[in-house]
Amino acid sequence: MLTKKQLELLEFIHKRVQRDGVPPSFDEMKEALDLRSKSGIHRLITALEERGFIRRLAHRARALEIVKLPDALEKATGFTPRVIDGDRTDPPRRAMPVEADAVELPVMGRIAAGVPIEAIGEVSHNVAVPGSMLSGKGHHYALEVKGDSMIDAGINDGDVVVIRETQTADNGDIVVALVEGQEATLKRFRRKGSAIALEAANPAYETRVFRDDQVKVQGRLVGLIRTY
Repeated sequence: MLTKKQLELLEFIHKRVQRDGVPPSFDEMKEALDLRSKSGIHRLITALEERGFIRRLAHRARALEIVKLPDALEKATGFTPRVIDGDRTDPPRRAMPVEADAVELPVMGRIAAGVPIEAIGEVSHNVAVPGSMLSGKGHHYALEVKGDSMIDAGINDGDVVVIRETQTADNGDIVVALVEGQEATLKRFRRKGSAIALEAANPAYETRVFRDDQVKVQGRLVGLIRTY
């Protein structure tokens, strides 16, 4: 059995999607239920998920699928399950991410976490990330990781890293570094006088040292997305 607030939230999400084809934001849910903070909405969504009424979709930035409604509400609305995932473009069943602060970032190809590969290329596709993952007001982009030299920093082959564009870095930052204008790599940054060391986070890889004019910082790591 659902609590009054859980039922109110489920009905509110369902009615908004049925009416507009677009789910409400967390702020709209908070106002509709007269709650003080979005944390209350998160708890209600978790409770609805645990009870099998909704399902959060993996790797789709807080997207939801309404699985079922209580019997009385289902009969009253003629409910048919639909996916809210931000990718569909079919007008009769429009879909967008449930939370308004989800941001689409361009995936600029692959970045080597190992021996440097070719420099960052053109946009291959977009990926949705929570707005809370972005750092500051600068431009952000994403890259797919190739290699295992950063595994001890929790970065695995196939992960997608979120990068804030910057040309400066502090010692210890994990950065996208462009080496000699041709090859890009993801490494920990260390400046030693007029030299720059690009450190791996895997003992199988050696630290590479370059003159400071051979390395240009292209961005700093601010987030990571993993697919299981």
